[in-house]
Amino acid sequence: MSLSYQGYAQQDPMFTQYMFNTLSINPAYAGIADAMSVTAIHRSQWVGFDGAPTTQTLTLHTPLRKESISVGGTIVNDQHGPVKQIGIYGDVSYRIFFDKSRLAFGLKGGMNMFSANLLDLNPTTDGDQAFAANINGKILPNVGFGMMWYSKRTYAGFSVPKLLENALLDGELPDFRSNSESRHFFVIAGTIFPISNYVQFKPSALIKVVNGAPPGFDVTANFLFYEKFWAGAMYRWQDAVGVLLQYEFNNKFRLGYAFDYTLSDISKYSNGSHEIMLGLDIGRKWAGDVSPRFFSTRYF
Repeated sequence: MSLSYQGYAQQDPMFTQYMFNTLSINPAYAGIADAMSVTAIHRSQWVGFDGAPTTQTLTLHTPLRKESISVGGTIVNDQHGPVKQIGIYGDVSYRIFFDKSRLAFGLKGGMNMFSANLLDLNPTTDGDQAFAANINGKILPNVGFGMMWYSKRTYAGFSVPKLLENALLDGELPDFRSNSESRHFFVIAGTIFPISNYVQFKPSALIKVVNGAPPGFDVTANFLFYEKFWAGAMYRWQDAVGVLLQYEFNNKFRLGYAFDYTLSDISKYSNGSHEIMLGLDIGRKWAGDVSPRFFSTRYF
């Protein structure tokens, strides 16, 4: 029972550096940097906890020659306990240009390859048919949508990256809390305040709502020093606190790290969670008031 509940609540991976991994949850983010942007993140969650989640994501997005249309793609490799998912998704966004802001609408489409080594588990009931065979590479197609509004220093977005609730396991499984992909709703927002010529303050927040689990809420306070070094802190409602660090080697390459400490009872068995992020922006250009030097995928 506890395994099924944990898998349900943690069905989609979470990230402390969500503000640098927005494309994975919102296709309207594609093209937001006005350049080709590539981001890779590795997350080891609850290190030391048996069967703890590990996740890798790779995202790429760029505007096309006609700047109102942008495309992107996301690859996600996520494993927790006996369950492994590989997601491959394509993204397309359409941007409407206003004088000092933009409004983007995005569509996401692709599939998850779902595997579960059920034979490795030890069910409490002998002969339980739910655990009678492994699941290897079950294809789960899905589609999603999102929208984002952003100006010179402020952004907000809403998305549902997976609309379809595909069945994960075949047959009737009354002992499972859920036997389907759960529809997740995301709201993300942030802004930047100049404190001085050398310091910028960026608060941001992420809300996640999924049926059958408590709402998730992340709030983050980041500071940018000399347009090179990021340092910040994070609080995840009733779950974790953390720190974020990032260094801008130039306007193209960045390296980030995040650590969060679990506030729940899992902390007795875990050494916290770690994330490493690499980002690369190619062919960056700054166009008009809405994309000055403080607005890019590095910041939003």
